[in-house]
Amino acid sequence: MKKLILGSLLTAAVVLTAFLWVGYEAGEASSHREAPMMMLDPTADITDVYAFVSPDDPDMVTLYMNVIPFQDPNGGPNFYRFDPNVLYTIRIDNDGDAREDIVYEFQFEDDIQNGGTFLYNTGPIAGLNSAEYNFRQTYTVTRVDSSSGAGRSLGTGLVTPPANIGPASTPGYDALADMAVYDLSNGGQVFAGQRDDPFFVDLGAIFDLLTIRPGAPGNMGGGIDGLGGFNVHTIGLQVPASDLAADGGAVTGADDPDAVIGVWATTSRRSMIVVNGDGTRSHDGDWVQVSRLGLPLINEVVVPLAFKNFFLASQPRDDVANYVAPFGEGGPILDPEVPKLLNLLYGLSVPTAPRNDIVQTLLVGIAGLNQPMNTTAVQPSDMIRLNMGLPPVAAGDEGFSALGVIAGDLGGYPNGRRLEDDVVDISLRVMAGVLVDGFNISPNNALGDGVNGNDKPFNSTFPYMASPWQGFEHEHHPLDQTGVATQPRNEVPRSFGLLQNYPNPFNPETRIEYEVKQPGRVNVAVYDVQGRLIATLLDADRNAGTYDVTWNGRDAAGQQVASGTYIYRLTMDGQAVSRKMVMVK
Repeated sequence: MKKLILGSLLTAAVVLTAFLWVGYEAGEASSHREAPMMMLDPTADITDVYAFVSPDDPDMVTLYMNVIPFQDPNGGPNFYRFDPNVLYTIRIDNDGDAREDIVYEFQFEDDIQNGGTFLYNTGPIAGLNSAEYNFRQTYTVTRVDSSSGAGRSLGTGLVTPPANIGPASTPGYDALADMAVYDLSNGGQVFAGQRDDPFFVDLGAIFDLLTIRPGAPGNMGGGIDGLGGFNVHTIGLQVPASDLAADGGAVTGADDPDAVIGVWATTSRRSMIVVNGDGTRSHDGDWVQVSRLGLPLINEVVVPLAFKNFFLASQPRDDVANYVAPFGEGGPILDPEVPKLLNLLYGLSVPTAPRNDIVQTLLVGIAGLNQPMNTTAVQPSDMIRLNMGLPPVAAGDEGFSALGVIAGDLGGYPNGRRLEDDVVDISLRVMAGVLVDGFNISPNNALGDGVNGNDKPFNSTFPYMASPWQGFEHEHHPLDQTGVATQPRNEVPRSFGLLQNYPNPFNPETRIEYEVKQPGRVNVAVYDVQGRLIATLLDADRNAGTYDVTWNGRDAAGQQVASGTYIYRLTMDGQAVSRKMVMVK
């Protein structure tokens, strides 16, 4: 009776939770910790999705979904692993209606060899079936045809490689990982396990109010890869293009009507959890989607905070209704926040809303390149669109550019997404309007975060992602004796300079020092973090020299402002530079 009552109460609670999820959708930025709810559920958190024509075999397409962000390599004794209670899926739309036509499902099981020890491994792991590999995982791969609901097993009993623990536990790690590449019954290959996180971005700067170090435009290097030294878990799938095409046939070229597909990934959990009389838990009920990801950075820096959890449970087919029209004038896609911040912080001239260029490029696809051709009306939606008939351009090949399509490399993002594509720099430049007439100018077309490549080289064959960092010996962002990151940085020359205010934080006033290298009109103003003008501190001509101005923490009407973060900006000759300061009462 105790089991029945407890199970019923818990079931009711979880069903209510499931109802709240499903209620978002009657009927998932490059993203790490992209939504409040997913911060509490890392094994279901999708960090990135990739889709590209395989560089060593143009008839094959490689798909990745990465999960479990920020894995410190020495995270024992219970090293990171896939969640047996999560359904991991890669979804394919091959007719432009933003509904999945093909679903690849991955389900994992724990396989503990010896429950009488706390050890992950009881000796050196020589192979995937080694008796010393104590805490293994196995998985199945199933291909589901959405129109019929029929599922076809592509592989069962597949074993994931161990975590890269160290030289005593996992000697010859690359050989172990190679053992975990399996052939599938559809002529493809699969790999599931730990890898180096391939996404590269200066997280510390970008999320410090969109700071670019050492300063805008950011194309001179000097950024710090915030994901350097961290691992993720990846599900890598390499399948024939014919397995993805709407007609099931070979893709004959870039103009094949069935060449373009849309790709996204989801994770789901069962709607019910029952606590049994012996204290164990069982999972039952329907699968309920808890995370979704397609294009990088959409949920991270475009969808407003209050709707991020909503986004995770929504479907691509509803993206127009959910994200283009509502949530304010024009919606967050047509009127995104990032361009406004670029204007405020760095004085960039950016296009005004509505930003149809963003909708067209990211949600519909580029006509003649990666816009679906086998439909008369493409449903705008957040998914990676890939033309499978376009020959791959591998890193190092003539014509390759990590900036992809905006640099003339049609084999790169947003036509699919390769591991080497610098999606942060691309996204910043697109947000700044480089695809709009009159805005493909400097510094808009030179924006970046100063991180231009991964912290490890990628491999030339599947799985292309680099081996995971080792737990025994690793480091993040190595520092020299002065505490400064040893990664070299290049300073961007300026005709004027703006120093950090002092003191900072401050109360009741602070001094702002600036340098003028040639005569001109100088404006120094203070804004809040929403971009509203608080006070103009200076608007006057200045000869070359060093000056300072004081702010007393009051607005233009003389009223004392509230505690918080403020932005001060120096503008001269049409150029600007900004810094942040904090007032604490």
